Amino acid sequence: MNPVIRALTAALLGLAMLVTPTASQCPLCNFIIGEDPEEELEEMAAGGGIGAPYGADEWMTTQRTYPDKAVDLGQSRAKAIEQANVVRASGGFAAQAAWTSLGPTNVGGRVTDIVVDPVRSNTVYAGAASGGVWKSTNGGTSFSYSWNITLPQSVGALAISPAGVLYAGTGEGNPGGGSVSFPGNGIYRSSDGGVTWTLLGLTGTNRIGRIVIDPADANRIFVAAAGNLFVPGGARGLYRSTDAGATWQLVLAGANSTTGAIDLAISTTSVYVSMWDHVRTPGTRVYGGVGSGIYRSTDGGATWARLAGGLPASSSNLGRMGIAVSKSTPTRLYAIAANTSGNFLGMWTSTNSGTSWTALTNTGPVSSSQSTFGWWFGRIFVDPVSSSHLWVPGVPMVESTNSGSSWTSNSSSFHADQHAVGFDPLVANRVFIGNDGGIYRSTANGSLSGSWTKTTNLANMQFYTVAVSKQDISRISGGLQDNGSRRSWSNWGSYWGGDGLQNLIDPTNQNKVYACSQNGSCGRSTNGGTSMSNFGSTTSSRRAWLTPVTFDPTNPAIMYYGGERLNRSTNSAQTWAAISPDLSRGSSGSSTFNTISTIGVAPSNGAVIYVGTDDGRMWITRNTGGSWTEITAGLPTRFMTRVTVDPTDANLAYVTVSGYTAGDIAPHVFRTTNGGTSWQDISGNLPNAPVNDIVYNPQNRTVLFVATDVGVFTSSDTGVTWTTAGTGLPNVPVLDLDTTVSAGVTQLTAATYGLGMYRVAV
Repeated sequence: MNPVIRALTAALLGLAMLVTPTASQCPLCNFIIGEDPEEELEEMAAGGGIGAPYGADEWMTTQRTYPDKAVDLGQSRAKAIEQANVVRASGGFAAQAAWTSLGPTNVGGRVTDIVVDPVRSNTVYAGAASGGVWKSTNGGTSFSYSWNITLPQSVGALAISPAGVLYAGTGEGNPGGGSVSFPGNGIYRSSDGGVTWTLLGLTGTNRIGRIVIDPADANRIFVAAAGNLFVPGGARGLYRSTDAGATWQLVLAGANSTTGAIDLAISTTSVYVSMWDHVRTPGTRVYGGVGSGIYRSTDGGATWARLAGGLPASSSNLGRMGIAVSKSTPTRLYAIAANTSGNFLGMWTSTNSGTSWTALTNTGPVSSSQSTFGWWFGRIFVDPVSSSHLWVPGVPMVESTNSGSSWTSNSSSFHADQHAVGFDPLVANRVFIGNDGGIYRSTANGSLSGSWTKTTNLANMQFYTVAVSKQDISRISGGLQDNGSRRSWSNWGSYWGGDGLQNLIDPTNQNKVYACSQNGSCGRSTNGGTSMSNFGSTTSSRRAWLTPVTFDPTNPAIMYYGGERLNRSTNSAQTWAAISPDLSRGSSGSSTFNTISTIGVAPSNGAVIYVGTDDGRMWITRNTGGSWTEITAGLPTRFMTRVTVDPTDANLAYVTVSGYTAGDIAPHVFRTTNGGTSWQDISGNLPNAPVNDIVYNPQNRTVLFVATDVGVFTSSDTGVTWTTAGTGLPNVPVLDLDTTVSAGVTQLTAATYGLGMYRVAV
């Protein structure tokens, strides 16, 4: 679908949700989005003010920071990873089993960069947005995980030397607007093809946009550090090493405290860097400024000059820029720019190494491809053997074979949202593309009109939720960022469009399944998802990005749906009735915030329901919504992520909250034994990170499991001490857990945000 049409459609759908408060459904979503949803459907509200979060990024960021808008997410996450590794190293229960990856391997998630090994034949490396580094040894047909499980899993940039030495920069430089991007802790090197990795420093850079190696001197490496997205200052700008990464020098600082480096290119005579002035808070983003622009050095990085000669002048409206040099004709350059809002600003070419520039005029396809998300892309790739052949990533990829005079666009051969192109130096005409759906290969020199083959094995998906059948644990479904709701029993095909969010499988009938897309647009099925029907209308004026839906454990035909009011169905989501007033702190002007974030029904008494909100309130009803009592006292004013009620005692419940604050210590898990009259902090030695879920071991209710942004932890003493659950799970965010008993063994399934599904016997 044309991106402009797509954006208009999204706006209309969003408007419909706003002007029709009783409509819980987006009946057109599945028809319009189909099985290839695009990121821009999430980002239509870009530019919303403080207190008006929107989309996945705002949902996830607000969850991790509310109400502290100024928290340093990068530093907080780095500390949490260190703490998680300490817990991991301390061991755990005597018989810890190993986690197993469940995939899926045929879907794929966001790929940020691709490099092809110049020494090892058929060897390709890919950086994943939140899933580490992946390696193929069969020319891109399949990939395997090639990263250290203890390291940050967000990879922003890759580079490889002529001798096959691989470099990885952690922290995704694409700053997000629709899906969250995570920070990193510096740059790593592997001299053995990704088997082992060594930290080279630049630990405070937070996010790395690009790495280039001088083709004439492999010891000279340049790193574009975008810096901390949320907090000005720190390590950002262009860094250079002349000793293969042993030491680093800042050779170009930004114009101000929010200016970092985002793109790099190198020729036989010059080095070029794109500087980008940008910052964001959970409610606003300023993706441009006077510090943005392209600079050139002709003395190996010692001195720099801002390029003009036709390029945009310094301006508060100048956003992300991309720069590329032709390898075959080093004097030929290309540049692209967006404005602060992400709108396409222009594209230019130079034939004299960047001294003067000519604006390309026939850029309609490029503009359409960038849409309003220029901050998400900002790259150009030039064919190594032809200076006139180039690709510009966007929602669809666009290609020119005549230096930008005309363009070809392709939105049907591969998934939307392009980020990377890799050229095979050992196999002529073999080109790879990386996007939000994985990696695709061309053997026709990357021609968009030619055929493309998708990799068959790349498990770097970002799952929000997981559901497992109680009758057959091989039947798994889950909601995927930018890839819909997927089901294992149909080769992980999409059965509900949009961004996949809440998924449920009826515990008494695995053919009754439920799936939601963004903002509570949900469907139900009685045949395992082969055909879907919309939920009946619910009553709410606000719905979160991830709208909670849950079963009554005593009767799964009874279901609950949370907007700012709690809705109840007694006929498997066919009809609904509101059973609460507004349980939030009231509207702050957003249609997706100040909502219910978690619902817990007591398994021993279905009339007892706990409800938590994203703005820090907890409630209980003991008469199925007839009356409500607030039980917030004793809990922090934070985003309530999950409430779980004891299987036999309706007064015993656990609440998890988001974990980052501006201080050093943040509470995570709370326990009540009196229905919320009082709460006990049982965080113990958990890492200081958001806790996203808490579940029981159904065979031993004294054993708890929690999902955090840095892995899964367990306690057998109700939270006095916590240990790592299982072994071998990478240090990846886990957003949802499921416990299912099969053949007398409890199976714990984790939905990770970056590495697909994992499972361990506990």
